[in-house]
Amino acid sequence: MATRHTYGVPRIHTELRRLGRAVNRKRVARLMREHCIQGVTRRKRRSLTRPDKKARPAPDLIGRNFHAEVPGTKLVGDITALPTSEGRLYLACWLDLATREVVGYSMADYYRARLVVDALKMAAGRGRLRPSQR
Repeated sequence: MATRHTYGVPRIHTELRRLGRAVNRKRVARLMREHCIQGVTRRKRRSLTRPDKKARPAPDLIGRNFHAEVPGTKLVGDITALPTSEGRLYLACWLDLATREVVGYSMADYYRARLVVDALKMAAGRGRLRPSQR
């Protein structure tokens, strides 16, 4: 298990139990305190989004209805960060609600609107999108 030397009370307690040592979690905590051993405290993760204070929230165009009869009429999108050995990559994708297929995607080492736009352009370029009947 790659831990980067971040063993704290919970992880040490679990490891001792795995090795067959019956030890109370409070004892592990006390012994660590007595020997000035501390687990690494992670810093709070910073937010990737910087909201515009003047911008209005985006309208809910599909009305929380995640079902579509006709392919290409309703899409939903998402962005996720993928950790790699060289840093993070960001994947934006668009999913067709009728077929549940990924119709467009884009991957880059930055987290910007351009990533989402490129994924949507890919979906449109495949020629499967239709206007919805709202």
